[in-house]
Amino acid sequence: MWIADNWKDYEILDTDSGEKLERWGEYRLIRPDPQVIWTTGRGRDWNRPNAHYHRSSKGGGEWEFFSLPKEWSISYRELTFRLKPFSFKHTGLFPEQAVNWDWCGERIRRACESGRTVRVLNLFAYTGGATLAAASAGAQVTHVDASKGMVTWARENAAASGLADAPIRWLVDDCGKFVAREIRRGSRYDAIILDPPSYGRGPKGEIWKMEESIFPFLQSCSKLLSDAPLFVLLNSYTTGLQPAALTYLLRAAMDPVMPGSVEAEEIGIPVTRTCLCLPCGASGRWTPDLT
Repeated sequence: MWIADNWKDYEILDTDSGEKLERWGEYRLIRPDPQVIWTTGRGRDWNRPNAHYHRSSKGGGEWEFFSLPKEWSISYRELTFRLKPFSFKHTGLFPEQAVNWDWCGERIRRACESGRTVRVLNLFAYTGGATLAAASAGAQVTHVDASKGMVTWARENAAASGLADAPIRWLVDDCGKFVAREIRRGSRYDAIILDPPSYGRGPKGEIWKMEESIFPFLQSCSKLLSDAPLFVLLNSYTTGLQPAALTYLLRAAMDPVMPGSVEAEEIGIPVTRTCLCLPCGASGRWTPDLT
């Protein structure tokens, strides 16, 4: 498992009976988590949360607020993220992705220090965690998401992180249509980051289903790689797409284009009370074979 264990402003304090108790800066939230299928008891830490998201038996759910501001910020290394509770239990950040931000940033920074100009394409880019990590490491980034609200939020995070003037293209677009146009234009990128949803709709109602769409989409993305690429990173929160499946997907899509290697693992976050790690999805990393 790849573990996001370098946080100072975030931690999972405890897990029990389908829920996790988290610290986001100075605020404590209780949110549901389908991975928490155990019952280990709750101490006093659970008694006074700032907010609690209650899952409905009919689907969805709602927040119960006690003493939580509408917005607040936390930091990871040199990056700052603005948070706010919104629909379906989210806050605008997936802290487990920090382990991938570090991995991508290290490779981008090393390439930039060697004198390269590094172009990164971040697809399904959400509120910009990977975009900011790549830009902070020195890359030119194209950030694409179908939600105008998410792209606006990502730009706010960039400004909060001192990256308002960084070379980032902010695009509200359907990722599939954007990639198809980039292929026709002959555009090339040194690294591609994909964080696709299990299910989603584009700005004009385009339907995305991970199991049906991801392999042909990866094949299309492979056509955008430069002659000397750094990596392709694929994240998955879809049940059934485990690390072994991500490995097969990336190898099958990338091998016809360029020989390379794939590593794939679960990603997770330590739980303070138990010293165990909560699984939070999976990631696959393709890198070219060095000759």
